[in-house]
Amino acid sequence: MNIKTLILIIINSLIVLVVAVLSFSFYQQFSRVLNDRILLQLNSIKTLKQIQLENLITSEWDAFLSSESKHQNQDLALFSFPENLKMIDGVYDLTPYHSKKKTAIGFISNSEGGDTRIKILDYKKIESVLLERTGMGKTGESYIVGEDFRMRSKSRFFPNKTPYSTEVKTEGVTNALKSINGRGTFKDYRGVDVYSVYSLIQISNLKLVILSEIDVSEVVEPLDKLKSRLIGVTLGILFVAVVLSLFLTRIITNPIHNMRRSLKVMAEGDYSQSADFVKNSNEIEEMFNALANLKASLQGAVTFSEAIGKMDLNTPYEPKSSNDLLGKSLMAMRDKLKEFRDNEKNSRITAKRMLVDGLENERRMLSRELHDGIGPYLTSLKHYVENKVEDEAKKAEMKQIVDETISEIRLMSNALRPSTMDDFGIGVTLTNFVESLKKSTKISIEFEDLTRQENSRITNHQGINLFRICQELINNSLKHSGAKRIRITLSEFDEFISLFYFDDGMGFNTNHVKLGSGIVNIKERVEICNGKVEINSTKGSTTFEIEFPVE
Repeated sequence: MNIKTLILIIINSLIVLVVAVLSFSFYQQFSRVLNDRILLQLNSIKTLKQIQLENLITSEWDAFLSSESKHQNQDLALFSFPENLKMIDGVYDLTPYHSKKKTAIGFISNSEGGDTRIKILDYKKIESVLLERTGMGKTGESYIVGEDFRMRSKSRFFPNKTPYSTEVKTEGVTNALKSINGRGTFKDYRGVDVYSVYSLIQISNLKLVILSEIDVSEVVEPLDKLKSRLIGVTLGILFVAVVLSLFLTRIITNPIHNMRRSLKVMAEGDYSQSADFVKNSNEIEEMFNALANLKASLQGAVTFSEAIGKMDLNTPYEPKSSNDLLGKSLMAMRDKLKEFRDNEKNSRITAKRMLVDGLENERRMLSRELHDGIGPYLTSLKHYVENKVEDEAKKAEMKQIVDETISEIRLMSNALRPSTMDDFGIGVTLTNFVESLKKSTKISIEFEDLTRQENSRITNHQGINLFRICQELINNSLKHSGAKRIRITLSEFDEFISLFYFDDGMGFNTNHVKLGSGIVNIKERVEICNGKVEINSTKGSTTFEIEFPVE
């Protein structure tokens, strides 16, 4: 399929699709509006006639009650009333009791003297209300139906037929007799689809259903005409679209054919037509723009490759499309290098952690040996001196030496591994450490322990590293910063552990850290605990903010 045919198909398909969608939407909208208007108009007509009938029957009933005349209708002989019917005053549908089943709305009243008065409402008055068909078109009508599903008013379509002989067991009558007023589209007593609105008339003992209806075929006649017009308009637009698309495709494809012929000539080594073609065609300019884009894309891939070669794996790069195999390959290579780097980092951290853990284990063992091994011997020696040496001067001197040795051993053991770490945790250990420092320095040191006293989630591994970090920080402040105040806060949260350290010393350049300053050791301990550290230092304010994730 050549490009001209393809463009024709695409353009005309789009036009047909758009016109069809718009026509269908317009038709549907017009149909909905028409349906709503018809039902609204029928409802207005039905409501008006219902009010007129109710007013007519009510006024006649009131007049009947107020009249003292005992005169009855002359045609009562045509009725066969049940005796129990005459005993209750009210308005009744007496049609079923008429010998010829003519529509009859009657009033029954019993006097105190036992006389019964009966009056039949003139049917012509009811008929005059229902036969008014203004605004109901050729097929519209309003009629009433009794509780027995028999018609009580003349049908527009069967004027010579007795109403009672027509059964109207439709959806509207059924719903209305259930006291459900409404509207809808369904088949009427003729089996014809109609728009219908219906409601119940209930006065005293009288129950009638009033309906106003019009044939669907009459309503949709304008829609059918509209449909024909829309089809004609669509065909006309399609014809115009075909003509215009033929002209448009000629404009589009001719330069492409010219470029193809020129490229063939250029491929054969004849470049004489190139300049004229560039001058007269915009398409070739777009061709060179595409070539420039390709060059830029390749240059981006080269730059990205150089960045990967330098292990700058965070350099952003996006493939030009889902078919950019080169870009996808480069990104896959970057991801593999990232994975390799992360694995290497994890291995390095694991090695450091094992080294630190081994060192701490050695310190724990040495501390235990000093405390449990040498300590008891020195205590025994002290008791021996107290009990065996008789020279008081030598005894006092020897006791002092032994006490100093025991104190030094205790300090060495505590420095190697604080005994409170395993028993009471990092909070108590740091508290004791700070309190012991306060006795030997004039610097103000404050420590705030905000860790959980019960159910703490700080592991021994994290605790000993936090303790070593605090030791290193305090040692730096005492030896190098000239600080007068040190503030330490250790907090435990649901997701992380936070250590905040502050001193008011001279500060240091965070970009040029000396190897002997202990900062490197601090960063390594933070790293092996998968934590992060933020250092800010100026004259008079140095802060370390360290966070460990809760394991």
